[in-house]
Amino acid sequence: MRTTTTEPVGVEVTDLDLREVSDAEVEQLRLLLAERGVAVFPGQDVDDEAFVAFLRRFGDLAFTVGETPVEGCPELNLISNVGRTTPPRSQFHVDSSYLRVPPAYTALRTVTIPDEGGETLFTNQYLAHDTLPADLREHLEGRRITHVVTGLDLDDDEETQAQHPVFRPHPVTGRPALYLSTAARCASISGMDEAETQAVVARLLEHSTRPENTLRHAWSSGDVVMWDNAVVMHRADHSGVVGDRVMHRGMVAGHEAEAGSGEDHPGW
Repeated sequence: MRTTTTEPVGVEVTDLDLREVSDAEVEQLRLLLAERGVAVFPGQDVDDEAFVAFLRRFGDLAFTVGETPVEGCPELNLISNVGRTTPPRSQFHVDSSYLRVPPAYTALRTVTIPDEGGETLFTNQYLAHDTLPADLREHLEGRRITHVVTGLDLDDDEETQAQHPVFRPHPVTGRPALYLSTAARCASISGMDEAETQAVVARLLEHSTRPENTLRHAWSSGDVVMWDNAVVMHRADHSGVVGDRVMHRGMVAGHEAEAGSGEDHPGW
């Protein structure tokens, strides 16, 4: 397994067949994801069965209730622009942050790549935290954001909101990352009224998604990309897409906070 770091976030992993990954390599990848946020595996020849088997090496799988499953493989969900008259909309976000224990990892495998466009963008939320102005970081220290669900019709017994620290320590590295999602999903910040919440969230999103803090991944046939939801935000760029863009997405469930971590760590 060879690795090449990309800036400002991510790592490309080559000389690795995802169908034949050892336990030691899984642990190495887990550490790489915790440090670098995103792992790109080019040139993979994996079908849905092999993709699911690879993800299960990292833990139990998760599925977002209300989204479209892949036919014949309900563990995965379908990401597609086929048959749409208008492009999908995507903003920078973290998957299912409205859950008390959000998914630890998300991964996409290419099925059909468009002739043009369709890149996925990732932000480095470690760096976003570290480069915040000192006065803003001090103002936000110890506060929590209430994340709410948007765009899904959920049953009454489903989770629809959860609180997470603004500065969320990573369970592996211990490093704090600026934990955000779309503005609509960041409903409130503890100790702030609605107006201040909206202004601060807008400022944090602008800061996090600066070009110098963003990796733009252009998809190639055979790509598998996996990311750590505690380290990065992501969004698909649907502008200027020419042709069909079809991906299959899998998620690995998060795990409960380690014993003794306290209320500031409600789950990972």
